[in-house]
Amino acid sequence: MKNFVFKVLVLFLSCWVALCKECTNSFPQLASHTFRYELLSSKNETWKKEVYSHYHLTPTDDSAWSNLLPRKMLSETDEFSWTMMYRKMKNPDGFKLAGDFLKEVSLHDVKLDPSSLHWRAQQTNLEYLLMLDVDSLVWSFRKTAGLPTAGKAYEGWEDPTCELRGHFVGHYLSASAHMWASTHNVTLKEKMTAVVSALSECQNKMGSGYLSAFPSEQFDRFEALKPVWAPYYTIHKILAGLLDQYTFADNTQALKMTKWMVEYFYNRVQNVITKYSVERHWNSLNEETGGMNDVLYRLYTITQDPNHLLLAHLFDKPCFLGLLAVQADDISGFHANTHIPVVIGSQMRYEVTGDPLYKVTGTFFMDIVNASHGYATGGTSAGEFWSDPKRLASTLGTENEESCTTYNMLKVSRHLFRWTKEMVYADYYERALTNGVLSIQRGTEPGVMIYMLPLGRGDSKAKSYHGWGTRFSSFWCCYGTGIESFSKLGDSIYFEEEGNVPGLYIIQYISSSLDWKSGNIVLNQKVDPVVSWDPYLRMTHTFSSKQVLSAFTPESILQYLVLDKYYLIVSDGLGKELGLLSLVESNLTTYEASQSSSLNLRIPLWTNSNGAKATLNGQSLSLPAPGNFISVTQRWSSTDKLTIQLPINLRTEAIKDDRPAYASIQAILYGPYLLAGHTSGDWDIKTGSAKSLSDWITPIPASYNGQLVTFAQESGDSAFVLSNSNQSITMEKFPESGTDAALHATFRLIMKEESSSEVSSLKDVIGKSVMLEPFDFPGMLVVQQGTDGELVVSDSPKEGDSSVFRLVAGLDGKDETISLEAVNQNGCFVYSGVNFNSGASLKLSCSTESSEDGFNEAVSFVMEKGISEYHPISFVAKGARRNFLLAALLSFRDETYTVYFNIQD
Repeated sequence: MKNFVFKVLVLFLSCWVALCKECTNSFPQLASHTFRYELLSSKNETWKKEVYSHYHLTPTDDSAWSNLLPRKMLSETDEFSWTMMYRKMKNPDGFKLAGDFLKEVSLHDVKLDPSSLHWRAQQTNLEYLLMLDVDSLVWSFRKTAGLPTAGKAYEGWEDPTCELRGHFVGHYLSASAHMWASTHNVTLKEKMTAVVSALSECQNKMGSGYLSAFPSEQFDRFEALKPVWAPYYTIHKILAGLLDQYTFADNTQALKMTKWMVEYFYNRVQNVITKYSVERHWNSLNEETGGMNDVLYRLYTITQDPNHLLLAHLFDKPCFLGLLAVQADDISGFHANTHIPVVIGSQMRYEVTGDPLYKVTGTFFMDIVNASHGYATGGTSAGEFWSDPKRLASTLGTENEESCTTYNMLKVSRHLFRWTKEMVYADYYERALTNGVLSIQRGTEPGVMIYMLPLGRGDSKAKSYHGWGTRFSSFWCCYGTGIESFSKLGDSIYFEEEGNVPGLYIIQYISSSLDWKSGNIVLNQKVDPVVSWDPYLRMTHTFSSKQVLSAFTPESILQYLVLDKYYLIVSDGLGKELGLLSLVESNLTTYEASQSSSLNLRIPLWTNSNGAKATLNGQSLSLPAPGNFISVTQRWSSTDKLTIQLPINLRTEAIKDDRPAYASIQAILYGPYLLAGHTSGDWDIKTGSAKSLSDWITPIPASYNGQLVTFAQESGDSAFVLSNSNQSITMEKFPESGTDAALHATFRLIMKEESSSEVSSLKDVIGKSVMLEPFDFPGMLVVQQGTDGELVVSDSPKEGDSSVFRLVAGLDGKDETISLEAVNQNGCFVYSGVNFNSGASLKLSCSTESSEDGFNEAVSFVMEKGISEYHPISFVAKGARRNFLLAALLSFRDETYTVYFNIQD
């Protein structure tokens, strides 16, 4: 027995070096979820056979694995003791546990403000979670357990034939637990509790502790190193979901189920190691296993069961963590979302054991991703994999930044910030959350999200390989992480620090309130909406004393002084006053309590000191340089008001590519917001003699939205709109908002002779001379080319008045219409044609006695409010051949855009 345990330890140490380059499948496409789903759902058996002929997790000879049969679990008498291994894990070399991490505040105590973008995203997600049907979610679990199946199974990656089925249900359990904590929505609580109960019935029916939507035969294949789609990945999601149900919703049944599942898999892994070797087990981890180590370390913090700690260690992937331990930037070629969760688990190992090696690996990993593999969004990966370091220019396209990777990188940075309080991690979190998470919902449509975030030239979220998903037939991995991300948007706004004077760290400026129990106050944070025309981030913090008695009960009061029949002062018996309490019918109901506490507010690296200011009750405070916290300590009261104003700067950021040919490829950011250009592929910008970004990037004024119009007309039974089609003006079908067609049908109405062009009614514009600027081509104008000449878009009209039109009452005589008359050709109007179809070109046509029937109708348009509007964060950038309308990436839906520009002097 001693020899065996020694062998286990030797193998554990040696695999850090020996197996480093065996950390991915020999046929690496099989690590891709996208490829795997296409392969397994294909009916082309010849193609499948060809693919699997290349599949070997290790160089092992076929005879060593192809004939392996499923094995029984070890009996109790067969078990061996891993006590030595446990002691090594528990406290290697006497490491001291770090005790100064910042603490998380409970999601139950954070409430997002309904005025915030984050609340709206959370609400959209809540609506989706409430749409999902319990019977459909658990259908495959019941089928696997041999129970009756009510309802209908979902499709996509939850289809009963998909090997990854059940993974989304695990995500649902986590997301609903977080959402319950965030909103206390009773209907959601009932749904998620029903899912847990249904899964418990399945687990009890199978009787072994096993719980999944697919049979355990998949683990026989996993252990035999045969092709199978990531069964432990799904098990991780289920375990994490159950654990979250216990942690956030106090569901003790879920914890019992978790422990029973872990007992089953502990025995299973132990069986493999006993029969073969621990090296064999490490080799099997070349299939994706999600964050098994992470959830098991988390479970250990609750149970203190040594088996849970050991099993967590056995899902640390030594060959990958070994690369990080020796600080090698050698992650290229690895499947990103297979390995980021392994790093998260190693971070939990550091928190549990105190082993500083795992602090080093987590820190180094974050460093190399940011320095060599990260995009301006904060995201990483191309086609699900990491490319060569500092070679990202070649990766730009539709398949960038798998949403799952951003979800997991946020976890990595969150751990690092809690350990170090370093601003770079808080800034990263803000950037990735703002651009990589808030960008993946399609507006306020519940259950419509993306898998990849395209970053190429003229790409669109709608036109990537997966495009937008659907509510009930997608259920990709990124749907799972998506519903989790939007359920816990309040979990990293605030962190607290214990001590005689409790401290609160405010690291995200999101309108919200915090019931801060340690500080005995309710903090209200109000953040003004960020806009381009007023380049400041402004926050106001107000306070209210706690009113609901939670800290004191009659039994816990040691000493009190009755002031009168309504009030008393509570003390600790040593002369320290704890608060003022009221008595109502002999029951303690409310209290006013306060104590000194410290607020630490983040001054991000993207701001500057010029124009920054902070005040407390109207008195100026000294602000530190960007990259630090401003700390204010006092006894807070309801009369206090703390305000901060931070300048938001425009800046460019070069892509992570050290090849000289790509030095000019840069992204444009406004504070933490990544700006994308409304363009189908143009990306050239020449700055010339500009000395600052403000010389060639200017904000869109707030008033411009009042100048946006759409011209509509009917033909047959269809509604059409005047549109900019590749710089020709045509009539097109009425478009859906959030599309390129909607942009092309929107124009800015520029009054020729007045400073203000805001359109409040038709009466304001009748008789006015105007110019039409296409929404997404700022600086260009609609131009007529003479009688019967087609209308085009140009930046340099050949004749001075060819871009000027007079708005007159519609020639069709209807009250709601107008006609566009050429200023330099009286009696000639913008003309669509009679009974036209989509794509018909508009021209200038003159009214004569011989004009065809329908002429008056063909030159009359309904002028409506523009279908599109400028996002509050919008700019115009001067380009080499055209100007670009820039907007925050998170505002795009189906429109084409360009994130990186070719910016040259």
